[in-house]
Amino acid sequence: MRGRKQKLEVKEAARVSKAIILVRVSSKDQEDGHSLDAQRERLIRYCARHNFDILEIFTITESSTRGDRRKFMEMIEFAKRQKGTIAIVADAVDRVQRSFKDSVYLDDLVRRDKIELHFYRENMIIGREASASDHMRWDFCMLGAKSYVMQLSENVKRSIDYKIKKGEWYGPAPLGYLNQRDDRGNSVIIVDPVRAPLVMRLFTDYASGAFTLGDMQRRCKEWGLRSKVGGELHKSTLYRMVQNCFYYGEMLIKGEIMQHCHEPLISKSVWDDCQAVLQGWDKKPFHYGGKEFLFRGLLTCGVTGRVISSDTKKKNYKNGTTAEFTYLVTWKPDDPKKKMWVREDSIAAQVEDALERISIKDPELMTAAIAAVKDANKAKQESHNREVGALKKEHTDLQVRLDRLVDLLAEGVLPPDDYRAKREQYKSRQVELVNLIHAYDDADNVFGSTMEKLMKVAMGAHKAFMSSNLEEKRELLNFVFSNLTLKGETLCYSYNFPFDRFQNMDDCFKWRRR
Repeated sequence: MRGRKQKLEVKEAARVSKAIILVRVSSKDQEDGHSLDAQRERLIRYCARHNFDILEIFTITESSTRGDRRKFMEMIEFAKRQKGTIAIVADAVDRVQRSFKDSVYLDDLVRRDKIELHFYRENMIIGREASASDHMRWDFCMLGAKSYVMQLSENVKRSIDYKIKKGEWYGPAPLGYLNQRDDRGNSVIIVDPVRAPLVMRLFTDYASGAFTLGDMQRRCKEWGLRSKVGGELHKSTLYRMVQNCFYYGEMLIKGEIMQHCHEPLISKSVWDDCQAVLQGWDKKPFHYGGKEFLFRGLLTCGVTGRVISSDTKKKNYKNGTTAEFTYLVTWKPDDPKKKMWVREDSIAAQVEDALERISIKDPELMTAAIAAVKDANKAKQESHNREVGALKKEHTDLQVRLDRLVDLLAEGVLPPDDYRAKREQYKSRQVELVNLIHAYDDADNVFGSTMEKLMKVAMGAHKAFMSSNLEEKRELLNFVFSNLTLKGETLCYSYNFPFDRFQNMDDCFKWRRR
């Protein structure tokens, strides 16, 4: 009996013998540096320590949050074609995934014994026999990576503020203009010598009031004015064009009109005439100025699909006292044309029950949760320090170059015009670097906030909800739930990742300990 057990243990230990190495960076800038080589060397040594035969090394330069990740899926398909379980070895969780749908897909392959995930920095292995606490560590690390990269992505967009302040457009140029690169490799916008005259004619003819958009569509076809990809211009396209203030010298950035530095194609008066022809509506934007409600904007009717509104009613009692109740206005399941009013506190009670189900009650599992948060924070901090360190080094190197420029100017080696051009180029890049460093710092703060919320839910979501103010409660609802709907007096919901796993994790953990 003992010999059979030993044979089983040997068989299990040898179950995974082949590996695929995933080396990924998300930008060409990282690819040009040492990030890829450093990852590759670490992971090759890791495979050697575990006696893995390396089938393939996939070197990928693509984002883990955008697009269809073609090369990543090629790696997954390669793994699926192999016989037996294949270890996918990566530097960290965020090198593999930062998307919730990726977790579901990879988890399915793990459960089917097609792959086993090895994360070097987190010192974590996720295979078919992984414990509930290992899966929780994986979930926590992925959630942290997701919050970090999404905030970073949002903040990196702010780095274009410097470009906007200079009056430069930062996206695809409108029809009639072209995006190009100048001699120094900077992105510039120039007038399209072919389409610009036709766009100017489009505006002047439409401003006369003698033509409809349908007429202008036919005229554009006759003139040969087409989109940049060669397609015919639709009425919806023309409608947007004649409203675009870019053509007379201004640009719309996040709802704010500001002047740009590019050559205008028409005058402001021609543009104004076009707006008069359009007979545009003068609608003021809606601003909610009423009382804040717990479920405002968060609940939809499961019968009609409409957003559920809230209403406050007062009730006067015979003894002279007054009570105030908040109702949710929804529609009857058996008669969708008729409204019904449901007490808000009864739905809030159902929310409390749902939150109670995802609190982690097992002490050992809570210990594992705390360890998972620490692991996620350690991996994030290493990545954060590495990226910010590289940005700061580049900023310092640019400052050395700037100082050297002054010496070259003083020595007469560098002409004044070249000095000014180089100085502007270096200074512009330094401003971009400072903005990027601030973006990483902001992402770091959001990561900490996300981990704090995660632990608050894990330690007692119900308690956290009851002790929070209205704004914090709404924030917690958004963090934990998705698809909150109301069918009659019943609240229907699904949990956001990873809370959808929390409700069964305690039972699973206890079962695995037996």
